[in-house]
Amino acid sequence: MALTLELIRRDVADALGEDPADIPLDENLLDYGLDSVRIMALLGRWRRDHGVEADFADLAEQPAVEAWAPLLGVS
Repeated sequence: MALTLELIRRDVADALGEDPADIPLDENLLDYGLDSVRIMALLGRWRRDHGVEADFADLAEQPAVEAWAPLLGVS
């Protein structure tokens, strides 16, 4: 399965124990409780399952689903 915007959103929601519908695409995920440990865990999963090559600093700099999509290879 290819990484998609909705899969990113679902994975973030899962990491936060939230419903994906409650995770905005364009807002700072730190405001929703995402922290560096969870970002690293998500990145590890995406590297393993989808071959993502982004690094932690890229994701931490812009912690929003829409900002992550191009960094994670989602078009």
